[in-house]
Amino acid sequence: MSFSKWIGASLGWSFGGPIGAIIGLALGSFIDAMTDGKGSPLLGERQTGRRPNYRTARNHERSERPKTKSGDFEVSLLILASIIIKADDKQDQRELDFVRQQFTSMYGKERANHAFKLFKNIRKQNISTRQVCDQIRQMMDHPSRLQLLHFLFGIAKADTQVTENEIRQIYTISGYLGISSKDFESIKAMFYNSRDNAYKVLEIDKSATVDEIKSAYRKMAKKYHPDRVIHLGEEHQKGAEEKFRQVQEAYEQLQKERGF
Repeated sequence: MSFSKWIGASLGWSFGGPIGAIIGLALGSFIDAMTDGKGSPLLGERQTGRRPNYRTARNHERSERPKTKSGDFEVSLLILASIIIKADDKQDQRELDFVRQQFTSMYGKERANHAFKLFKNIRKQNISTRQVCDQIRQMMDHPSRLQLLHFLFGIAKADTQVTENEIRQIYTISGYLGISSKDFESIKAMFYNSRDNAYKVLEIDKSATVDEIKSAYRKMAKKYHPDRVIHLGEEHQKGAEEKFRQVQEAYEQLQKERGF
């Protein structure tokens, strides 16, 4: 698939708003390849020739949230990943390798290469975290946003150490994305080893009763079930399955500790 066809086929709502502007700048060096032969850029256009309007999409979202395509998730991921990679004021090759590895695993080598052409230029930009996250929050469903957060912690942990700057940046992003502190701590706990992690993953206190642990497990298993992001395509099932597996492991750990 050519680069221009990948862009045109993969993106929905992310063609507009601040994310669309970031994509436009990132594609600057590819502008010759992104023309339709008449000198007209393909970015942000449909077969009708009309450019999507973010404000209209936001108004529409109040009654029905637009469907997030795999490409919308992909571009959102690239932009947020660039913010996290720059959070500790250095660019670690292990973090870049993690992003490439994950994209290759999810999308295949060809599509991952297309994504990194975009990623290279996205990283050069000064991005408004709040504006980008506001668009994602308005347009993307909650389970998909949780999946974004899980991926960002994976990037931060790729160099074996999550810095305080990275944690603060991910926490800020999660707040802008409308993700609760409990959900943030739950996903964060999946990337740390401590005696209290099982409780944090299940979003309960250490004083929780056995019945409360069982109830929390049912709630979290439902929240993190891979089917919650099935609309993003099979390529995102692996990451969702990882979250689901960690919820199961947390529950099994407490079963052994509490003897139930």
